[in-house]
Amino acid sequence: MDHVFAGELLKIRKQRSPVLPVKQEVAQFGDAVVRILFPHFSEEEYFSAEEIEGELLLLKRDLSKVLAPLAGQMSRSVEQVADQFFSRLPEIHQLLWLDAEAIHAGDPAAESVDEVVSAYPGFFAIAVYRIAHVFYSLEVPIFPRILSEAAHQRTGIDIHPGAAIGQSFFIDHGTGIVVGETTVIGDNVKIYQGVTLGALSVDKSLCATKRHPTIEDRVVIYSNATILGGKTIIGHDSVIGGNVWLTESVPPYSVVYHKSEIHVRNREQSDVIDFVI
Repeated sequence: MDHVFAGELLKIRKQRSPVLPVKQEVAQFGDAVVRILFPHFSEEEYFSAEEIEGELLLLKRDLSKVLAPLAGQMSRSVEQVADQFFSRLPEIHQLLWLDAEAIHAGDPAAESVDEVVSAYPGFFAIAVYRIAHVFYSLEVPIFPRILSEAAHQRTGIDIHPGAAIGQSFFIDHGTGIVVGETTVIGDNVKIYQGVTLGALSVDKSLCATKRHPTIEDRVVIYSNATILGGKTIIGHDSVIGGNVWLTESVPPYSVVYHKSEIHVRNREQSDVIDFVI
């Protein structure tokens, strides 16, 4: 074994481990919050409000432990962050039920809200986003990003915790969706798989500016559409078709679509091989 390399690894681990939360513990905390909010994710049965209150107190203790390595990097104390997060748990719960109901109402394949909560990856990704967004708004470093990345790995849906998303958000299918940090999404918005709400430039100097689009209320964005830019605004009640590439604003009630041509011919008519790409 290489003793020099082992020594370098030891030095790096000692430098880094005190200032970073353990990724597994962060992900476990997110899962625990979802489990206590929704019985669909847990076999645990509670028989009184006091039992649930006790479970929340234990969860709060666990949160304080996970956040402890970040204490020196936060503008608030660990206790203040924990208190403020749990004070917003009823709001998170209410928003998530609205999300679940929107998915059920908008998807003909969904037989019940319970099915949406139990089986839809879009709902789980939104749930973790709403949890992570509270920590982002409390200016907790690293922790919310680890939370959202854990959901990304499980669902294929990448929602930055800094995005501002209104109520009754509907993700259908979801795989490959990317929602950037400064994205603003209104109420009753529906997004299909492969949609990217991104930035026109990845220049590091622009990190403090609004780089991602604004999607107003009741917009539908179909699969594989790409909408880029901090100044790009999709007006309310618009429909963005599949495979559309947008870098400029569109007014309310717009219908934007990508027109492609498909050529069909009989192979028996010619031996010539041609390619259209």
